[in-house]
Amino acid sequence: MPLRIELVEGRKALWEFLRLPWRIYQGDPNWVPPLLREERARFDPSRNPFFEHAEVALFLALRDREPVGRIAAIVNHRHNEFWNDRVGFFGFFEGPKEEEVAGRLFEEAGRWLRDKGMEVMRGPMEFSTNETCGMLVEGFDRPPMVMMPYNPPYYPQLLEALGLHKAKDLYAFYIRADVPIPEKVADVARAVQVRGDVQVRSLRMKEYWEEVKRVKIIYNSAWSKNWGFVPMTDAEFEHLARELKQIVEPELVLIAETDDGEPVGFSMAVPDVNQALRHINGRLDPISLAKLLWYSRKIDEGRLMTLGVREKFRRRGIEAVFYIRTLEAARKLGYVGGELSWILEDNHLINRAIETMGAKRYKTYRIYDWEL
Repeated sequence: MPLRIELVEGRKALWEFLRLPWRIYQGDPNWVPPLLREERARFDPSRNPFFEHAEVALFLALRDREPVGRIAAIVNHRHNEFWNDRVGFFGFFEGPKEEEVAGRLFEEAGRWLRDKGMEVMRGPMEFSTNETCGMLVEGFDRPPMVMMPYNPPYYPQLLEALGLHKAKDLYAFYIRADVPIPEKVADVARAVQVRGDVQVRSLRMKEYWEEVKRVKIIYNSAWSKNWGFVPMTDAEFEHLARELKQIVEPELVLIAETDDGEPVGFSMAVPDVNQALRHINGRLDPISLAKLLWYSRKIDEGRLMTLGVREKFRRRGIEAVFYIRTLEAARKLGYVGGELSWILEDNHLINRAIETMGAKRYKTYRIYDWEL
């Protein structure tokens, strides 16, 4: 049957766009269905502050009026202003193991970005490096952890057959909670405590929004030189903080500061709520909500999703304190292990430090480029 690519317009087409993954991943035990309510909000410009500085076009591939593939084309003006380039993005790609479907979708997304003046298409980004990004290329034997992507093993081959090439790899490590803390790491952490000029404490939930302001200062300073970094607006930061507040465990969020209260660094691990979400098939009706609450009590893994120290405070051992305190908190919560992700492939200092702690790299995600 002939294949058509259509721009998503209207509620019905958006619903088809959102529901398509259920067809692609049918029978895949490692796929975690997203909450449809949250997905609708994600694509609603009135509810997602990302759209305040971005343009997004959604495309559906249809065969005999049935959706068979999808893609989003994204112009993130904040990224291009920060890096002074003309990079457009793609994300939310789904499709069968057919080069024709993938090819037509990428051609349409590329044409739309080219018309916007973009010179390169990069992705997948959903919608930026501040959210879910990357395509899984190694490590298909386990479900994804919270806020990490998952895709069929044939996706990388499809993209590479179209001419997309690697821009950057992102690593995910796994560490068991019972791993012994290396003595040299413990010595570094003890030295920080003896010196006493920086204190590390857990998140104060009663001061949550004040804590968010402290974290934002650290984030914009500690990450600004990282590849792909895009500074978040105040609205975006508050939006993300509001979402994370629903799942955060205070003991797993650590803030370092000087004696006079100057923010130094922070790390944040969260429970792997995907362990619960995979049981409710994207719904939040009363029965599904009861299931979600039940399985949430059985979560036994977490994800260390961010750890950073402001540049002038680096190489003082603060990172070692974060690692040890997080591991100790995870043990108290009854976790058997957790993921540290994602880390840039060429961030050799951090990758070596993670391996020194006893973690093993177990998944690789890839960001692709395609010259337009």
